[in-house]
Amino acid sequence: MASFKRFEDLPVWRESTDLAVRIFKLTDAACFKYKGDLVNQLRRAALSVPNNIAEGFERGTTQELITFLYIARGSAGEVRSMLRFAIQLGAMADLNNAITNLIATCESISRQIRAWLNSLQNTDITGNRYLNDETRKGYEGKKRAEAFHAQMQAFREQMEAGLTAGTWGRPEGKPNLKSEIPNPSGEQNPEPSIPDSGHSSPSPSL
Repeated sequence: MASFKRFEDLPVWRESTDLAVRIFKLTDAACFKYKGDLVNQLRRAALSVPNNIAEGFERGTTQELITFLYIARGSAGEVRSMLRFAIQLGAMADLNNAITNLIATCESISRQIRAWLNSLQNTDITGNRYLNDETRKGYEGKKRAEAFHAQMQAFREQMEAGLTAGTWGRPEGKPNLKSEIPNPSGEQNPEPSIPDSGHSSPSPSL
């Protein structure tokens, strides 16, 4: 996931805020007029999704963020459940298409939060609250080292595949005297030079 400095920039926060706005507008419809408990619960659950994403993001620790994301995901499920109940109630047939679209939005939000949780649960960063300059440099250095090792592993696999197929170092069937190993300086490896004696090579004797 990309790095975000504000919760307002998070796509999942934006989508969940849009969900809450649409839920408020939906429950203004006349068919919800005498269903106060359902309306209040729907609105509270819908607001809970972006609010918990925001609070978890601002807490500053990975563990607290994970906790609030689970709450937000639970609230998205609660909204989805009540929307399905509204369809089964049968008194809101005119709104079935709008409700179905809202259910799809809830499912999208739940998937996004689940993917975010998976990435957080596989990280060793404890959160910005504990990330000082020294630990940040250490983490960035570790990431660079991991990227380098991944690149070298890919190069090793490519070389082994070429050796097995007999094509390593021979593009288009011609010998390649230039080294295929990456140059750490970033410069291209020089082509090997062959001394020119000024005479053509003699034909081999039979």
